[in-house]
Amino acid sequence: MPNIDNIKKYHKIHMIGIGGISMSGIAEILVNWGFEVSGSNNVDSDILHTLENAGIKITVGHKAENVIGADCVVYTAAIKNDNVELIKAKELGIPVIERADFLGELTRCYKDTIAISGTHGKTTTTSLVSLCFIEALKDPSIQVGAIIKEIGGNYKVGNSETFIIEACEYVESFLKFSPKAEIVLNIDNDHLDYYKTFENIKNAFIKYVKLLPSDGLLVINGDDNNCLELSDYTKAHTIKYGIKNNNVDFYANNIEFDEEGFPQFDVYKSNTFYEHIKLSIPGKHNVLNALAAIALCDYYGISVQYIKTALEKFKGADRRFEFKGFVNGARVYDDYGHHPTEVSATAKALQNKQYNTSWVVFQPHTYSRTFNLLHDFAHALLSFDKIIVTDIYAAREINTYNISSKDLVDEIIKLGKDAIYIPSLEDCANYLKSNVKKNDIVLTLGAGTVTNIGPMIVDK
Repeated sequence: MPNIDNIKKYHKIHMIGIGGISMSGIAEILVNWGFEVSGSNNVDSDILHTLENAGIKITVGHKAENVIGADCVVYTAAIKNDNVELIKAKELGIPVIERADFLGELTRCYKDTIAISGTHGKTTTTSLVSLCFIEALKDPSIQVGAIIKEIGGNYKVGNSETFIIEACEYVESFLKFSPKAEIVLNIDNDHLDYYKTFENIKNAFIKYVKLLPSDGLLVINGDDNNCLELSDYTKAHTIKYGIKNNNVDFYANNIEFDEEGFPQFDVYKSNTFYEHIKLSIPGKHNVLNALAAIALCDYYGISVQYIKTALEKFKGADRRFEFKGFVNGARVYDDYGHHPTEVSATAKALQNKQYNTSWVVFQPHTYSRTFNLLHDFAHALLSFDKIIVTDIYAAREINTYNISSKDLVDEIIKLGKDAIYIPSLEDCANYLKSNVKKNDIVLTLGAGTVTNIGPMIVDK
């Protein structure tokens, strides 16, 4: 059982923005540890109903009286300073703690926190590591940034000293954690609304690896030069993996794809054959994610048979190349990719499948990312046969960049490929239903509301 002494003083905990994927997982962990939890959220959702079933008092909408009687208030970064509950908590002298800080406290309850970070692939790799530990009956606690069917949610409360956690680099929130082991999958140009320069992103990852104790573990991608530099900043044991770089501890060879685009490959450890691995998720990028999981789990003494079985069982996290159904005899998939590198990786994974024509409906995510990476997005989308771009999902931003999805469409056309701008999701759905043919493949792509198109179009 984890040692919860550092948070025991907060018997009653109120959470503002409890419906978020991370906040809801924290809430369920706290309830399982015997804390009294309440929460509020601005919109209703299935997650809130699950939390209510766990005995959490939920309010849709924010009211000042919700915080009365709480020993502490945890709030998500999306909550602004003018939130009535936050104002009331401060008025009453109740300690207020931002989500990442509180999650940091949770990581210190465990002797062995395994943090999985990187600009892309965190959710999938956290899921793969988690399932290997479960397969080996290690009973870990887990927190991951998407719904994982195999654990029936985005968290699991275990009774061991191991906590496997997805560690996000946005606003440097991963620097609040106390990890014993880290995986760094890649370092790419993202979140420039916060970081401003790529140098600042790299520095954040340097600070992150410095958190490791000298008896800890760092697993890094040997195909990413920015990752390779990280081992200079820690005394922790370092393990490298790669596909292109054979000067690593674990590498994959003889990679082949089946008609669904699922890879199988030989893994070598220290240049000696280790195991033949099959995945049930598509794409070469997932071979790298699997190697990261294998390297870490092998270090933790998990038998190769458990690793092999767990990796093959995993069918993908929610919104990671997720199959949604058929429209007019064409397969429909949904994916969370919202950075040019992710768009390219998803496009390559799709090309390993068999189909007639590929369709993408892309929803750019945030004005700053679209503005900063416009040309890269246009290039990444060229791999699809038919390209539809819908309106930018603003998320936390106001359009101070004078950018629109029309600019992205114009950029694609300049590169010699046809693309169309359809602002509304409903119109996108209708266009697809009218034009998609049997044996085509349709992908809705983006981190926002584009995910709603799949249910609008698939055959009931």
